[in-house]
Amino acid sequence: MSHLLRSHAPITSEGWQGIDDEARERLIPSLGARRLVDFLGPHGWTHSAMNLGRVTAIDGALEPGVDARIRRVLPLVEIVIPFELSREELRAGDRGAEDVDYDPLDDAARRIARVENAAVFHGWGAAGITGILEASPHDALEHAGGSEAFVGLVADGVEQLLRVGIDGPYGVALGEEMWSDVVEGSERGGYPVLRHLEQITEGPTVWTPGLRQAALVSLRGGDFLFDSGQDISIGYTSHDAARVQLYLEETFTFRVATPEGAIALTRPAARSRKARRT
Repeated sequence: MSHLLRSHAPITSEGWQGIDDEARERLIPSLGARRLVDFLGPHGWTHSAMNLGRVTAIDGALEPGVDARIRRVLPLVEIVIPFELSREELRAGDRGAEDVDYDPLDDAARRIARVENAAVFHGWGAAGITGILEASPHDALEHAGGSEAFVGLVADGVEQLLRVGIDGPYGVALGEEMWSDVVEGSERGGYPVLRHLEQITEGPTVWTPGLRQAALVSLRGGDFLFDSGQDISIGYTSHDAARVQLYLEETFTFRVATPEGAIALTRPAARSRKARRT
C-alpha cells in the first residue's frame, strides 16, 4: 500500500484524475528551477540522500592498521503542505461540473513551487542546501530598468561566463517582480524581449516564483544537480462529512557542483527597498 493512502479517501477515480490534472496544470509553469538544472530521479519515497562521492576519515577503527572512512551524503528534505477540498465540490466534479473549486489545491501548489525554487536559487541552510546564487563567485549584474536594458545585461552576463570557460546554452530565471518588469512591461506582452533573450542565450527564459530577482544559468549540464526522491504527489490524511484533508508532498535536495556557472541579475528597486528598511 502506498504511504499516500489515496485508496482510503472518499474520492472517485474520476475525482482523483481531476485533482491530479489541476495540480499538474498549476505546477508545470511554476517549477521554473527544474527547467534550468539537472533533474535526477525521481528515485522514490525511500531514497533518502544524494551521494557526494567523498569520505571523511574517522579515528578509532576496531582493528589496528585499519583505515575507516564515513561516506558523505546530502540528506533529502521532506516537504508536506496540507490543504482540504469540499466533498460537495468533488461530487459536482463527478457529475461533470467544469468549475470545481480547487482553490486550496492551487494555493498549495504555488507554495510548494516557491519553496522548491527558493531552495535551488537562494539555498536552505536548515536543509543543508546551498543555493545557486549564494554559491556564485560572480558579482551581481545590475539591471538599470527597461526590457532593452535587461537584454543587454543578459548579453553581458553571457560574455562574462564565456570568459571563465562556462559554455552555453544558457537560461534566464525571472522572479515574479522581475517578470512583471521585463516581460509584461514590454511591447505586445513580452514576446519581443523573450525572442531576443532566446537568441542570446539559446535557452529558455522561465517564470520562477520564489526567486527574489533573476539569474543567468548555464545549461551545459553537470553544474547544478536537483536530486528528487519522491516527486510532488498528493496524499490523503482524513475526512469528515463536509471536507477531505489532503496534502502535497515531495522529497528533494540540491547541490551546486560548479559555482561559476551562474550570475545573479539584480534591479535597483530591490536595492531601494533594502535602503529604506535600514
